[in-house]
Amino acid sequence: MDNHWSDAATLAELGSRLAARRLNRQWRQADLAYEAGVSKRTVERIEAGVSVQAVMLLRVLRALGLLGGLDQLVPPGGPSPMELLELQARRRKRGKRRGPTGVS
Repeated sequence: MDNHWSDAATLAELGSRLAARRLNRQWRQADLAYEAGVSKRTVERIEAGVSVQAVMLLRVLRALGLLGGLDQLVPPGGPSPMELLELQARRRKRGKRRGPTGVS
């Protein structure tokens, strides 16, 4: 999807893709609604590109086995700057001093 798409165009594309996934499973909208724990009307709205509550969309994504794709959509963040400083402070800075024979 392009960053320049309008919200309406993005919702319509998302709805179309979810409908295709549903049809690939040979599910009716009522089947998906049952599996997701939402109303059939909610599935109709999502597939039509109409805005719905985020929790309803998450339920539909979960029922279609697509919730794992959120890692691609929003990757987990790395350590915070404070966590990085703490990690650096814990890192060993010097080796152990050894005697002339290489044994301490």
